[in-house]
Amino acid sequence: MPRSRSRRGLAHDASTVMAEAEGIVTARAHIAEARREAAALCADLPWLTTGQAEDLTRHYVDRRIDLTRQMLRTTVRRAPELRREYEGRYAGLRGALLRRHVAWASGLLACATGVNGGLWLFTR
Repeated sequence: MPRSRSRRGLAHDASTVMAEAEGIVTARAHIAEARREAAALCADLPWLTTGQAEDLTRHYVDRRIDLTRQMLRTTVRRAPELRREYEGRYAGLRGALLRRHVAWASGLLACATGVNGGLWLFTR
């Protein structure tokens, strides 16, 4: 292993490989599910010949894969927009929380100052 590769680089490589492996496993699971659905559909249509059932299965799986790809592309396109929305909402909530903390701290400081002043006048 070259010395120029840092642990962070290796961790990034490992996470990339894991993400790719996860994608492959997920894709195979979608294909298997589409085949099961197509088999169930063909079982409900007993008059289909073997060739027709194979064609229907192939067509169904192809359409299902196309639909899944379209949904993933839509999700990928929408992700930056959702990120901006969530980050904006988070910044607003964080600002409101900071304002509340400042208000409480100011109130507590004012009360402590008042109590201190009252005690000073009382003990004088």
